[in-house]
Amino acid sequence: MATAGSRDHALPPALDSFVGRRRELSSLRALLSSTRLLTLTGAGGVGKTRLALEFARGLSSRYARLDLVELGSLRDGAALTQSVAAALGVGEGAGQTGVDLLVRAIGDASRLLLLDNCEHLAEPCARLVLTLLSRCPRLRILATSREALRVPGETVFRVGELSLPPADAGDDVTALLRSDAVRLFVERAARRSPGFTLDPGNGRLIAEICRRLDGLTLAVELAAGHIATLAPGDILAGLDDQSSQLDLLAGGSRTGPRRHSGLATAVDWSHQLLDPAEQAVFRRLAVLVGGFDLAAARSVCAGGGIGPREVLPVLCALEEKSLIVRLPGDAAPTRFRQLGVIRAYAMERLRASGELGPTLRSALTWLHEVAERVGGDVFADQASSPLTTERDNLASVPVHATGQGEAVRVRLTLELARVHYQQEQPSAAGALLSGLLREPGGRALGGEVAALAARVAAQQGDPHRALSLGERAVSLERQRHVPTGLANALDARAAAWLCHGAFAGAVTDLRACLDILAPLGSPEDVAWCTQHLAWALLQAGGEREADELMADCLPVLREQAPWPRAAAALHTAGAVRLVLGQLESAEALFAEVLRIAPGRSFHALYPVEGLALVAAESGDMQRALRLCEASAQARRRLDTEPEAPWRRRIEQAAARARSLLPTAAREAAVVGARRLRGDRLIAYALRTGSGEQVRRGADTVRSGDERWRLTAREFMVVELVAKGLTNRQIADELRLSAHTVATHLDRVRDKLGLRSRTQIALWFGRRHVTRWAGPPS
Repeated sequence: MATAGSRDHALPPALDSFVGRRRELSSLRALLSSTRLLTLTGAGGVGKTRLALEFARGLSSRYARLDLVELGSLRDGAALTQSVAAALGVGEGAGQTGVDLLVRAIGDASRLLLLDNCEHLAEPCARLVLTLLSRCPRLRILATSREALRVPGETVFRVGELSLPPADAGDDVTALLRSDAVRLFVERAARRSPGFTLDPGNGRLIAEICRRLDGLTLAVELAAGHIATLAPGDILAGLDDQSSQLDLLAGGSRTGPRRHSGLATAVDWSHQLLDPAEQAVFRRLAVLVGGFDLAAARSVCAGGGIGPREVLPVLCALEEKSLIVRLPGDAAPTRFRQLGVIRAYAMERLRASGELGPTLRSALTWLHEVAERVGGDVFADQASSPLTTERDNLASVPVHATGQGEAVRVRLTLELARVHYQQEQPSAAGALLSGLLREPGGRALGGEVAALAARVAAQQGDPHRALSLGERAVSLERQRHVPTGLANALDARAAAWLCHGAFAGAVTDLRACLDILAPLGSPEDVAWCTQHLAWALLQAGGEREADELMADCLPVLREQAPWPRAAAALHTAGAVRLVLGQLESAEALFAEVLRIAPGRSFHALYPVEGLALVAAESGDMQRALRLCEASAQARRRLDTEPEAPWRRRIEQAAARARSLLPTAAREAAVVGARRLRGDRLIAYALRTGSGEQVRRGADTVRSGDERWRLTAREFMVVELVAKGLTNRQIADELRLSAHTVATHLDRVRDKLGLRSRTQIALWFGRRHVTRWAGPPS
């Protein structure tokens, strides 16, 4: 039976606190001022009703009357009008019934009608709403529904999940409590267990609970309700176990709507409203734990009476009914996913239907087809692949699917290892590859497995293992006589040589790689290998040849390569120009990387560090230290490390900056670095926006020390002069040409006003400078 608030604008009193959603409340106020029908949609349990009631309470003074009509218990659409009338306290008059009675009662008064839980009566609700709005000019309607009513003039507001804590919040209580989901958990848990608080000891666990629940309001409340009985760690363990997850998320309010007694009940309410085709697609999507696009959904869900062309309209219907959600972003193809608790329910339905095995096999076949389509890239380990977005599906589907050949499983395992490697997760990649290296099935892939394993070992800083695996990859590919495979193996062994510090070996392998690729007619592959050769030459002291090579390959990679390869090439070109002392050019190249790399990815940290080196070479030690510190903090948050030669160079630049800066300037740089995160760090590195204000702040300190006038490379040359080395010996030590050393010395003489090598040595000795071993070229 529908119920209503009293005629004095009273709504049911809130018996618990309303947490968060301030931005949503503000948006709703703006929307209702410009529309007469505002429908709040969203998944079951997301908090539509609670938000609508809180919003309506703030509007009571604006309307002559505000009425709530709860439709959850109403099963027959034919009784809708009579139930609304009863809720509004309208009795039948002489000769008047139904809609006419409602229209007469509402008239032209300024009223707000809140229709709660319309989804199971969507069509009759739509007809009634259209009539009332057409005939009652000052009426506004606020509705909640799991799908839009689709009435002309309707404004739909999608109620999303509660905000979650950022991945790098750690156990910082202040950062965690900025999350609406965490605050809701803590507030509800404290009601069940007085004295419960968020602290560094339980913060990470509670944050992870909220993430596993996708910030779904009802799920968070149900999980928090167990806090008097279970520790946060036990709650999290229960959520990890799919067989018990829905049981854990039960036990809701005895007095609330039955559909909110537990998550399974809430989802079942929506499931019952689906037609058979929608139910079939809904349950089959459960195997795609990492989300899906239309092509994936068609491959996995078609069959059993559902044609591929039927899948798109079904997806649209499921999204409209809030049983799948569209992932943010405008990139094509559009991706969707099921929220975790909804997917757990769908998986139960899939098991019960007897379709789990066939659906998993369909998903495995689809993944293998994608892998086959993207195969053939010479440097597949370093190429952008559509399978990157399918990482979680790659990790889940092959483990659970049965009935497919060994070759399919091996190939998908290699693809998953590639994804982990590309995302700088070498431990995960290495574990998968170690298994493949021991299996007979891995031999069919030639040297691909060993080549990737060599790159992973280099990424982990294990030069001996990297070189051993690189040798194995080359040996296997020489036996197979596949030119592209051998080129890839040589490139992988070159990475191992670089990790080993054997730069000449890397140069030799990369020249051989280029000889193989040149006749094959792929300009991008040739340019990519050329970029690698330039980097190896830079390490070996051949910066001038490296510069010439980059002039050839950079335009090709800029125009043809995906952005990660273009970013890597720009970084190499910047590093070459830095060693050549062309600081303005180096700065421009590093800045270009920053403009194309996602600001919160590890790809953006290399150019930030490059700009730190430019600052150090230019004598701006405070900026150099601030950028080094900010990048180091970001790398700790992302748990990523740069290649060893680059890392040493950054560490040495930071150490030199610390040794040269006065105490106040050093401390100011470190403090300033803590405020540089994300977009603020990028803005500061690029000298744009608010980030630059950090640099120009009152904490900037200048030093009159003469050492500030020397670049890092010049300072290193001075140090070696003081040790008595000749220009040729200095060139060998720093891997420069003798001509470059002579140029550096000329600049030192001009800056310091000193003419002889003896005077330079005495200048260095008087300052008792702590030795700084400069960056390797």
